[in-house]
Amino acid sequence: MNSKTSIAILLATLVAATAQAKNEEPADSLTDELQEVIVTAKQPATKLVGSTLVSTIPGSPLADLGNALDVLAQLPMIKVEDNVVSVIGRNNIEIFIDGRPMRDIQELERILSSNLKKVELLMAPGAMYESTTGAVIRISTRRSFIEGLSLTDRTHLQRRRKWSASEMLDISYRTGHWELFLNGLAARNNSLSKGSTVNTLIHDGKETVVGGTQHNTYPATTGTLRTGLSYSGGPQSFGLSYRYNPERGDFRNSGSEWLNDNPPVRRRIDNMIRAHNHLASLYYENTFAEKIRLHFDGDFRHSVSDEDVATSYTDSDNPDVNSSARRKSTLWAGKLYLNFPLWQGDFTVGTQDSHTRTSLDYRMQNQSVGQYIPSSLTDARQTSAALFASWSRVFGKFSLSAGARYEYVDYDFSVDGKHDNEISRRDNLLTPDLSLSYSFNESSQISLSYKMATVRPPYSRLTGSLNYVGLHEIEGGNPALRDERMHDLQFFGMLNGFMLQADFMRSLDSYAFVKQIHPATDLQILMHPVNIDVSAMSLYLVWSRPVGHWTPDVTLGAYRQWLRIGRQDYNKPIISYYFNNTLALPHGWTLTANISGNSGGDMHTNRFSTAWFTMDASVGKSLLDKALTLRLSATDIFNTADNSWTMNTYGIFVDKHQSHDNRGISLSITYNFQPRKTTYKGSSAAESELKRL
Repeated sequence: MNSKTSIAILLATLVAATAQAKNEEPADSLTDELQEVIVTAKQPATKLVGSTLVSTIPGSPLADLGNALDVLAQLPMIKVEDNVVSVIGRNNIEIFIDGRPMRDIQELERILSSNLKKVELLMAPGAMYESTTGAVIRISTRRSFIEGLSLTDRTHLQRRRKWSASEMLDISYRTGHWELFLNGLAARNNSLSKGSTVNTLIHDGKETVVGGTQHNTYPATTGTLRTGLSYSGGPQSFGLSYRYNPERGDFRNSGSEWLNDNPPVRRRIDNMIRAHNHLASLYYENTFAEKIRLHFDGDFRHSVSDEDVATSYTDSDNPDVNSSARRKSTLWAGKLYLNFPLWQGDFTVGTQDSHTRTSLDYRMQNQSVGQYIPSSLTDARQTSAALFASWSRVFGKFSLSAGARYEYVDYDFSVDGKHDNEISRRDNLLTPDLSLSYSFNESSQISLSYKMATVRPPYSRLTGSLNYVGLHEIEGGNPALRDERMHDLQFFGMLNGFMLQADFMRSLDSYAFVKQIHPATDLQILMHPVNIDVSAMSLYLVWSRPVGHWTPDVTLGAYRQWLRIGRQDYNKPIISYYFNNTLALPHGWTLTANISGNSGGDMHTNRFSTAWFTMDASVGKSLLDKALTLRLSATDIFNTADNSWTMNTYGIFVDKHQSHDNRGISLSITYNFQPRKTTYKGSSAAESELKRL
């Protein structure tokens, strides 16, 4: 690194640090930063602060990578696959950008990596977040406000087994304290997967095999239109936003199925989906006496989805099987909280309430199949109310955060207009969380946290309707699923660039998929979820430290669960590794190469196959003073990703082989005209309910 580059990095660092000191960021968590992160050119890209991984972007090769989504893919414990962000070993993650929730993945694609300040990964979220939240990603930008017009345009082309393309446009205008914004996305996605499923069981006293092959294509056209306004002046701010999402899919499965040694029967399944949803949100925030912050969020969501499925057997006399389903859902939600100093610490208290209604009108049009897969109209209504409070404080080298959340849930379920007393229920639960950290020095820390949570299954798993899959196979939900009670104990440690995370989780009434014999006149195998009790332990060792222009990130992990259903144990451990590499090349080029792999092992009732070496790579360059970004990516270069698994439940052994179109190339072209961050500070009033819908 020459002297000019060093001076430029140092100046950029000082500007970012100064901007951070002058502009107070709205907190989106009960626990503010336990320790201030000082950004310097020599600081490691990622460090542990309590139970939070904090990655600083300015001054590192990540700053020239492309957009925020590209940066997340290179950070420890975070995975990005097909634009889906996940956290290793965690479910139900939430992402916040400058204190507001991320509404769609396109928001990350609009943010230039050079405008990122830091990324925080909260592995032990506090009581302000819903109890289902497993991890939180908080992204802070360092862009300044610019008067006038701002525009971001992104074109994405992808070729795997099929072509996919998308076009995104983001326009906003700011004058004074007001901002108006309008953004849209149009996408045409298509993918292809192949596979086979073989079920082996003892039926009528003899070994029976039910098999099938699949050749699935998934063409879908989707769109997003979002508009709104926000005001930010002095201690007050407020905003309104509206989003509309239409979707159209025409899926096709061409395959075959067979029973024992009988010749295979050709089968074709056509699945047509037409759906749309509306989301309206508002927020209001005010600060009193420069210390007390009042914040309110409100959400309304309405969605309708129509699905028509036609199964035909072209080379046999088996009758066609047609069905239709209409799902409608509505959500009202509100969240109100106060944040203020208390006992030399930070205290937050608030309430979070929602009302959800979802219905499914399923119609089976084949009379003979309707004898064991009947038509039904299910209706689920849930009213929930929660009170939460949390307090955090720093005592010298110790940092303490404690919180509690009380939740009341009234769940009402009916079938064909008749109330079901066995499934309907009312629950009251108090869930605490506690985190204690100790800092030996800047490079050595330890943290211990405990959390209890209630995890409610998605509404799609609670439906009582069944779906026809084949002559001898059915899939469906389970309206009798109970809410999961989860206890989570975590340990974090950092020493000279090495980080260790150990996690022990005990889940009561979690759910897993099983296959069982379904009562019918002939052999029918039903796949559906059931409640289980499972314990699991995970261990991850992370090393991440920039070495000149090279930023490596190495994660070694092990997962082991203890689960028994009947006489069958599911406890084979999974060993995994992730080796991410980011290299800043001359003339503004950036290269990434990510390698990962895992051994075969059990996760709930699935035993996943081994995939020891999977590699993705990309090369990118920024032009026109970083206003134009070009990025060429390749995924699953050696075609080694394996999505196959087996399952052995209730005497039925399932061998599932799958071949997805993971291998491919893509080109992204992003142009930013006067990019800047939005002033919309609203948060989701009921994030977990939105995900369940």
